Amino acid sequence: MVLKNIFRTTSLCLRTWSVFSSVKQASTASSVLKQVQCSSYMNWTLARNYKGDEAFPNQQVRQYARAVRKKQEFPSQLQDLPPSMLKLEYASVPLAHTVDDVVKKLLTLEFANHSEKLRMKEEELITKVQRDEKDRTSTEVKVAILTARIRNFQEHLHKHPKDKANKRWMLMSIDSRKKKLKFLRRTRYDAFEKVCKELDITYTFPPEYYRRVTRRWLAKKAFCIKVFKEVQKQKAEQQAKERAAVAQREETTSSTESSKPKETSV
Repeated sequence: MVLKNIFRTTSLCLRTWSVFSSVKQASTASSVLKQVQCSSYMNWTLARNYKGDEAFPNQQVRQYARAVRKKQEFPSQLQDLPPSMLKLEYASVPLAHTVDDVVKKLLTLEFANHSEKLRMKEEELITKVQRDEKDRTSTEVKVAILTARIRNFQEHLHKHPKDKANKRWMLMSIDSRKKKLKFLRRTRYDAFEKVCKELDITYTFPPEYYRRVTRRWLAKKAFCIKVFKEVQKQKAEQQAKERAAVAQREETTSSTESSKPKETSV
């Protein structure tokens, strides 16, 4: 509609310009007559355009764009690491503590990448739960390493929820940590409580039954319970009959024994 109006106005301007140019070349009498005709033609075209605009009023602009929803910031586990801390490979080097400030700044976590910070976080969690200074293979240490990795996966998936590969790795890590916590709870309960407290882990028991509840399953379960109760009732009646038969047999044997004459000794 807008393009149609633009073409119409341009054609109207060209016509009026051609009319005015012909007016300058013609005589005065004929020029007056042509000007009158031109003015009447312009008034007619303007009136037609005005009616057309009335017939097709301007529509409201549709709001196709949606408001951007900002995601909630996921708390990172690496926030509590101070940037002035030395990297893991330079922390045990005594020379790294005595070098120039510029060089020391290059060796700190301020210029470290994400994997180096994650290693520092793993070491921090390991020191909380390890049995001694040289402990690297115990179940507590493995749970601490898996906890750091799981939280890193959660932070990554909050930013990139369609990353299926990392989601799969996260679920595998959660399953492995669950097994290790179950083993630790069964063998060393005090260590299990310490690990859950130090690493801020909430251990929840798995449900006893994983099957999805449907109407068909509920009807089948109710029917099975009904059949089970009926079978138990029939078994109880049969056992009562057997007990009554045994009692009657004992009574008959006791009566026959009492009716026999007692033998006298010579």
